[in-house]
Amino acid sequence: MKYVYLLESELDPHRRYVGITDDLTRRLKDHNLGKSPHTNKYRPWQCVIAVRFLNARKAEAFEKYLKSGSGHAFAKRHFW
Repeated sequence: MKYVYLLESELDPHRRYVGITDDLTRRLKDHNLGKSPHTNKYRPWQCVIAVRFLNARKAEAFEKYLKSGSGHAFAKRHFW
């Protein structure tokens, strides 16, 4: 199982992050402990939404889409 997740900085709500993991609880904890250089500066983070996929390829495709221009627009309309 894979999760595609969207994070928002609690200190600066305009800072957002999209990621993928197989252990959402551990990954969010890692982000908040500063273990990711991409999210380190804007801690703490909160999970806005997480989508669980049984198929890893579909999860990877959805993450890639959310990181694209049209995916950003979709996320802004539906999740932020």
